[in-house]
Amino acid sequence: MYEPSSPSDVDRYEQACDQAIAMCDGNLRSTIKALIMANEYLELELREVRAAVSSGFAPAALPRARSDAA
Repeated sequence: MYEPSSPSDVDRYEQACDQAIAMCDGNLRSTIKALIMANEYLELELREVRAAVSSGFAPAALPRARSDAA
C-alpha cells in the first residue's frame, strides 16, 4: 500500500476524505459506495486507454496555442 511521503500529503488526504464524506451528507456507507464506483469507472477508462495504445492508436498532434501577444 502507498505511504504518504510528506505531512502535506496526509493533510491533502484528510481534506479529500472530509470533502467526500460531506458530499454524501455524512453517510459513510454512501461515501464508500461512491468511491468504489469512481474507482471502477477509472479502471474501465484505463483498460480502454491500454487497449487503444496496444492496438497502435496514436493521438493526433496537439494544436499549438496561438500567441496573441504583439
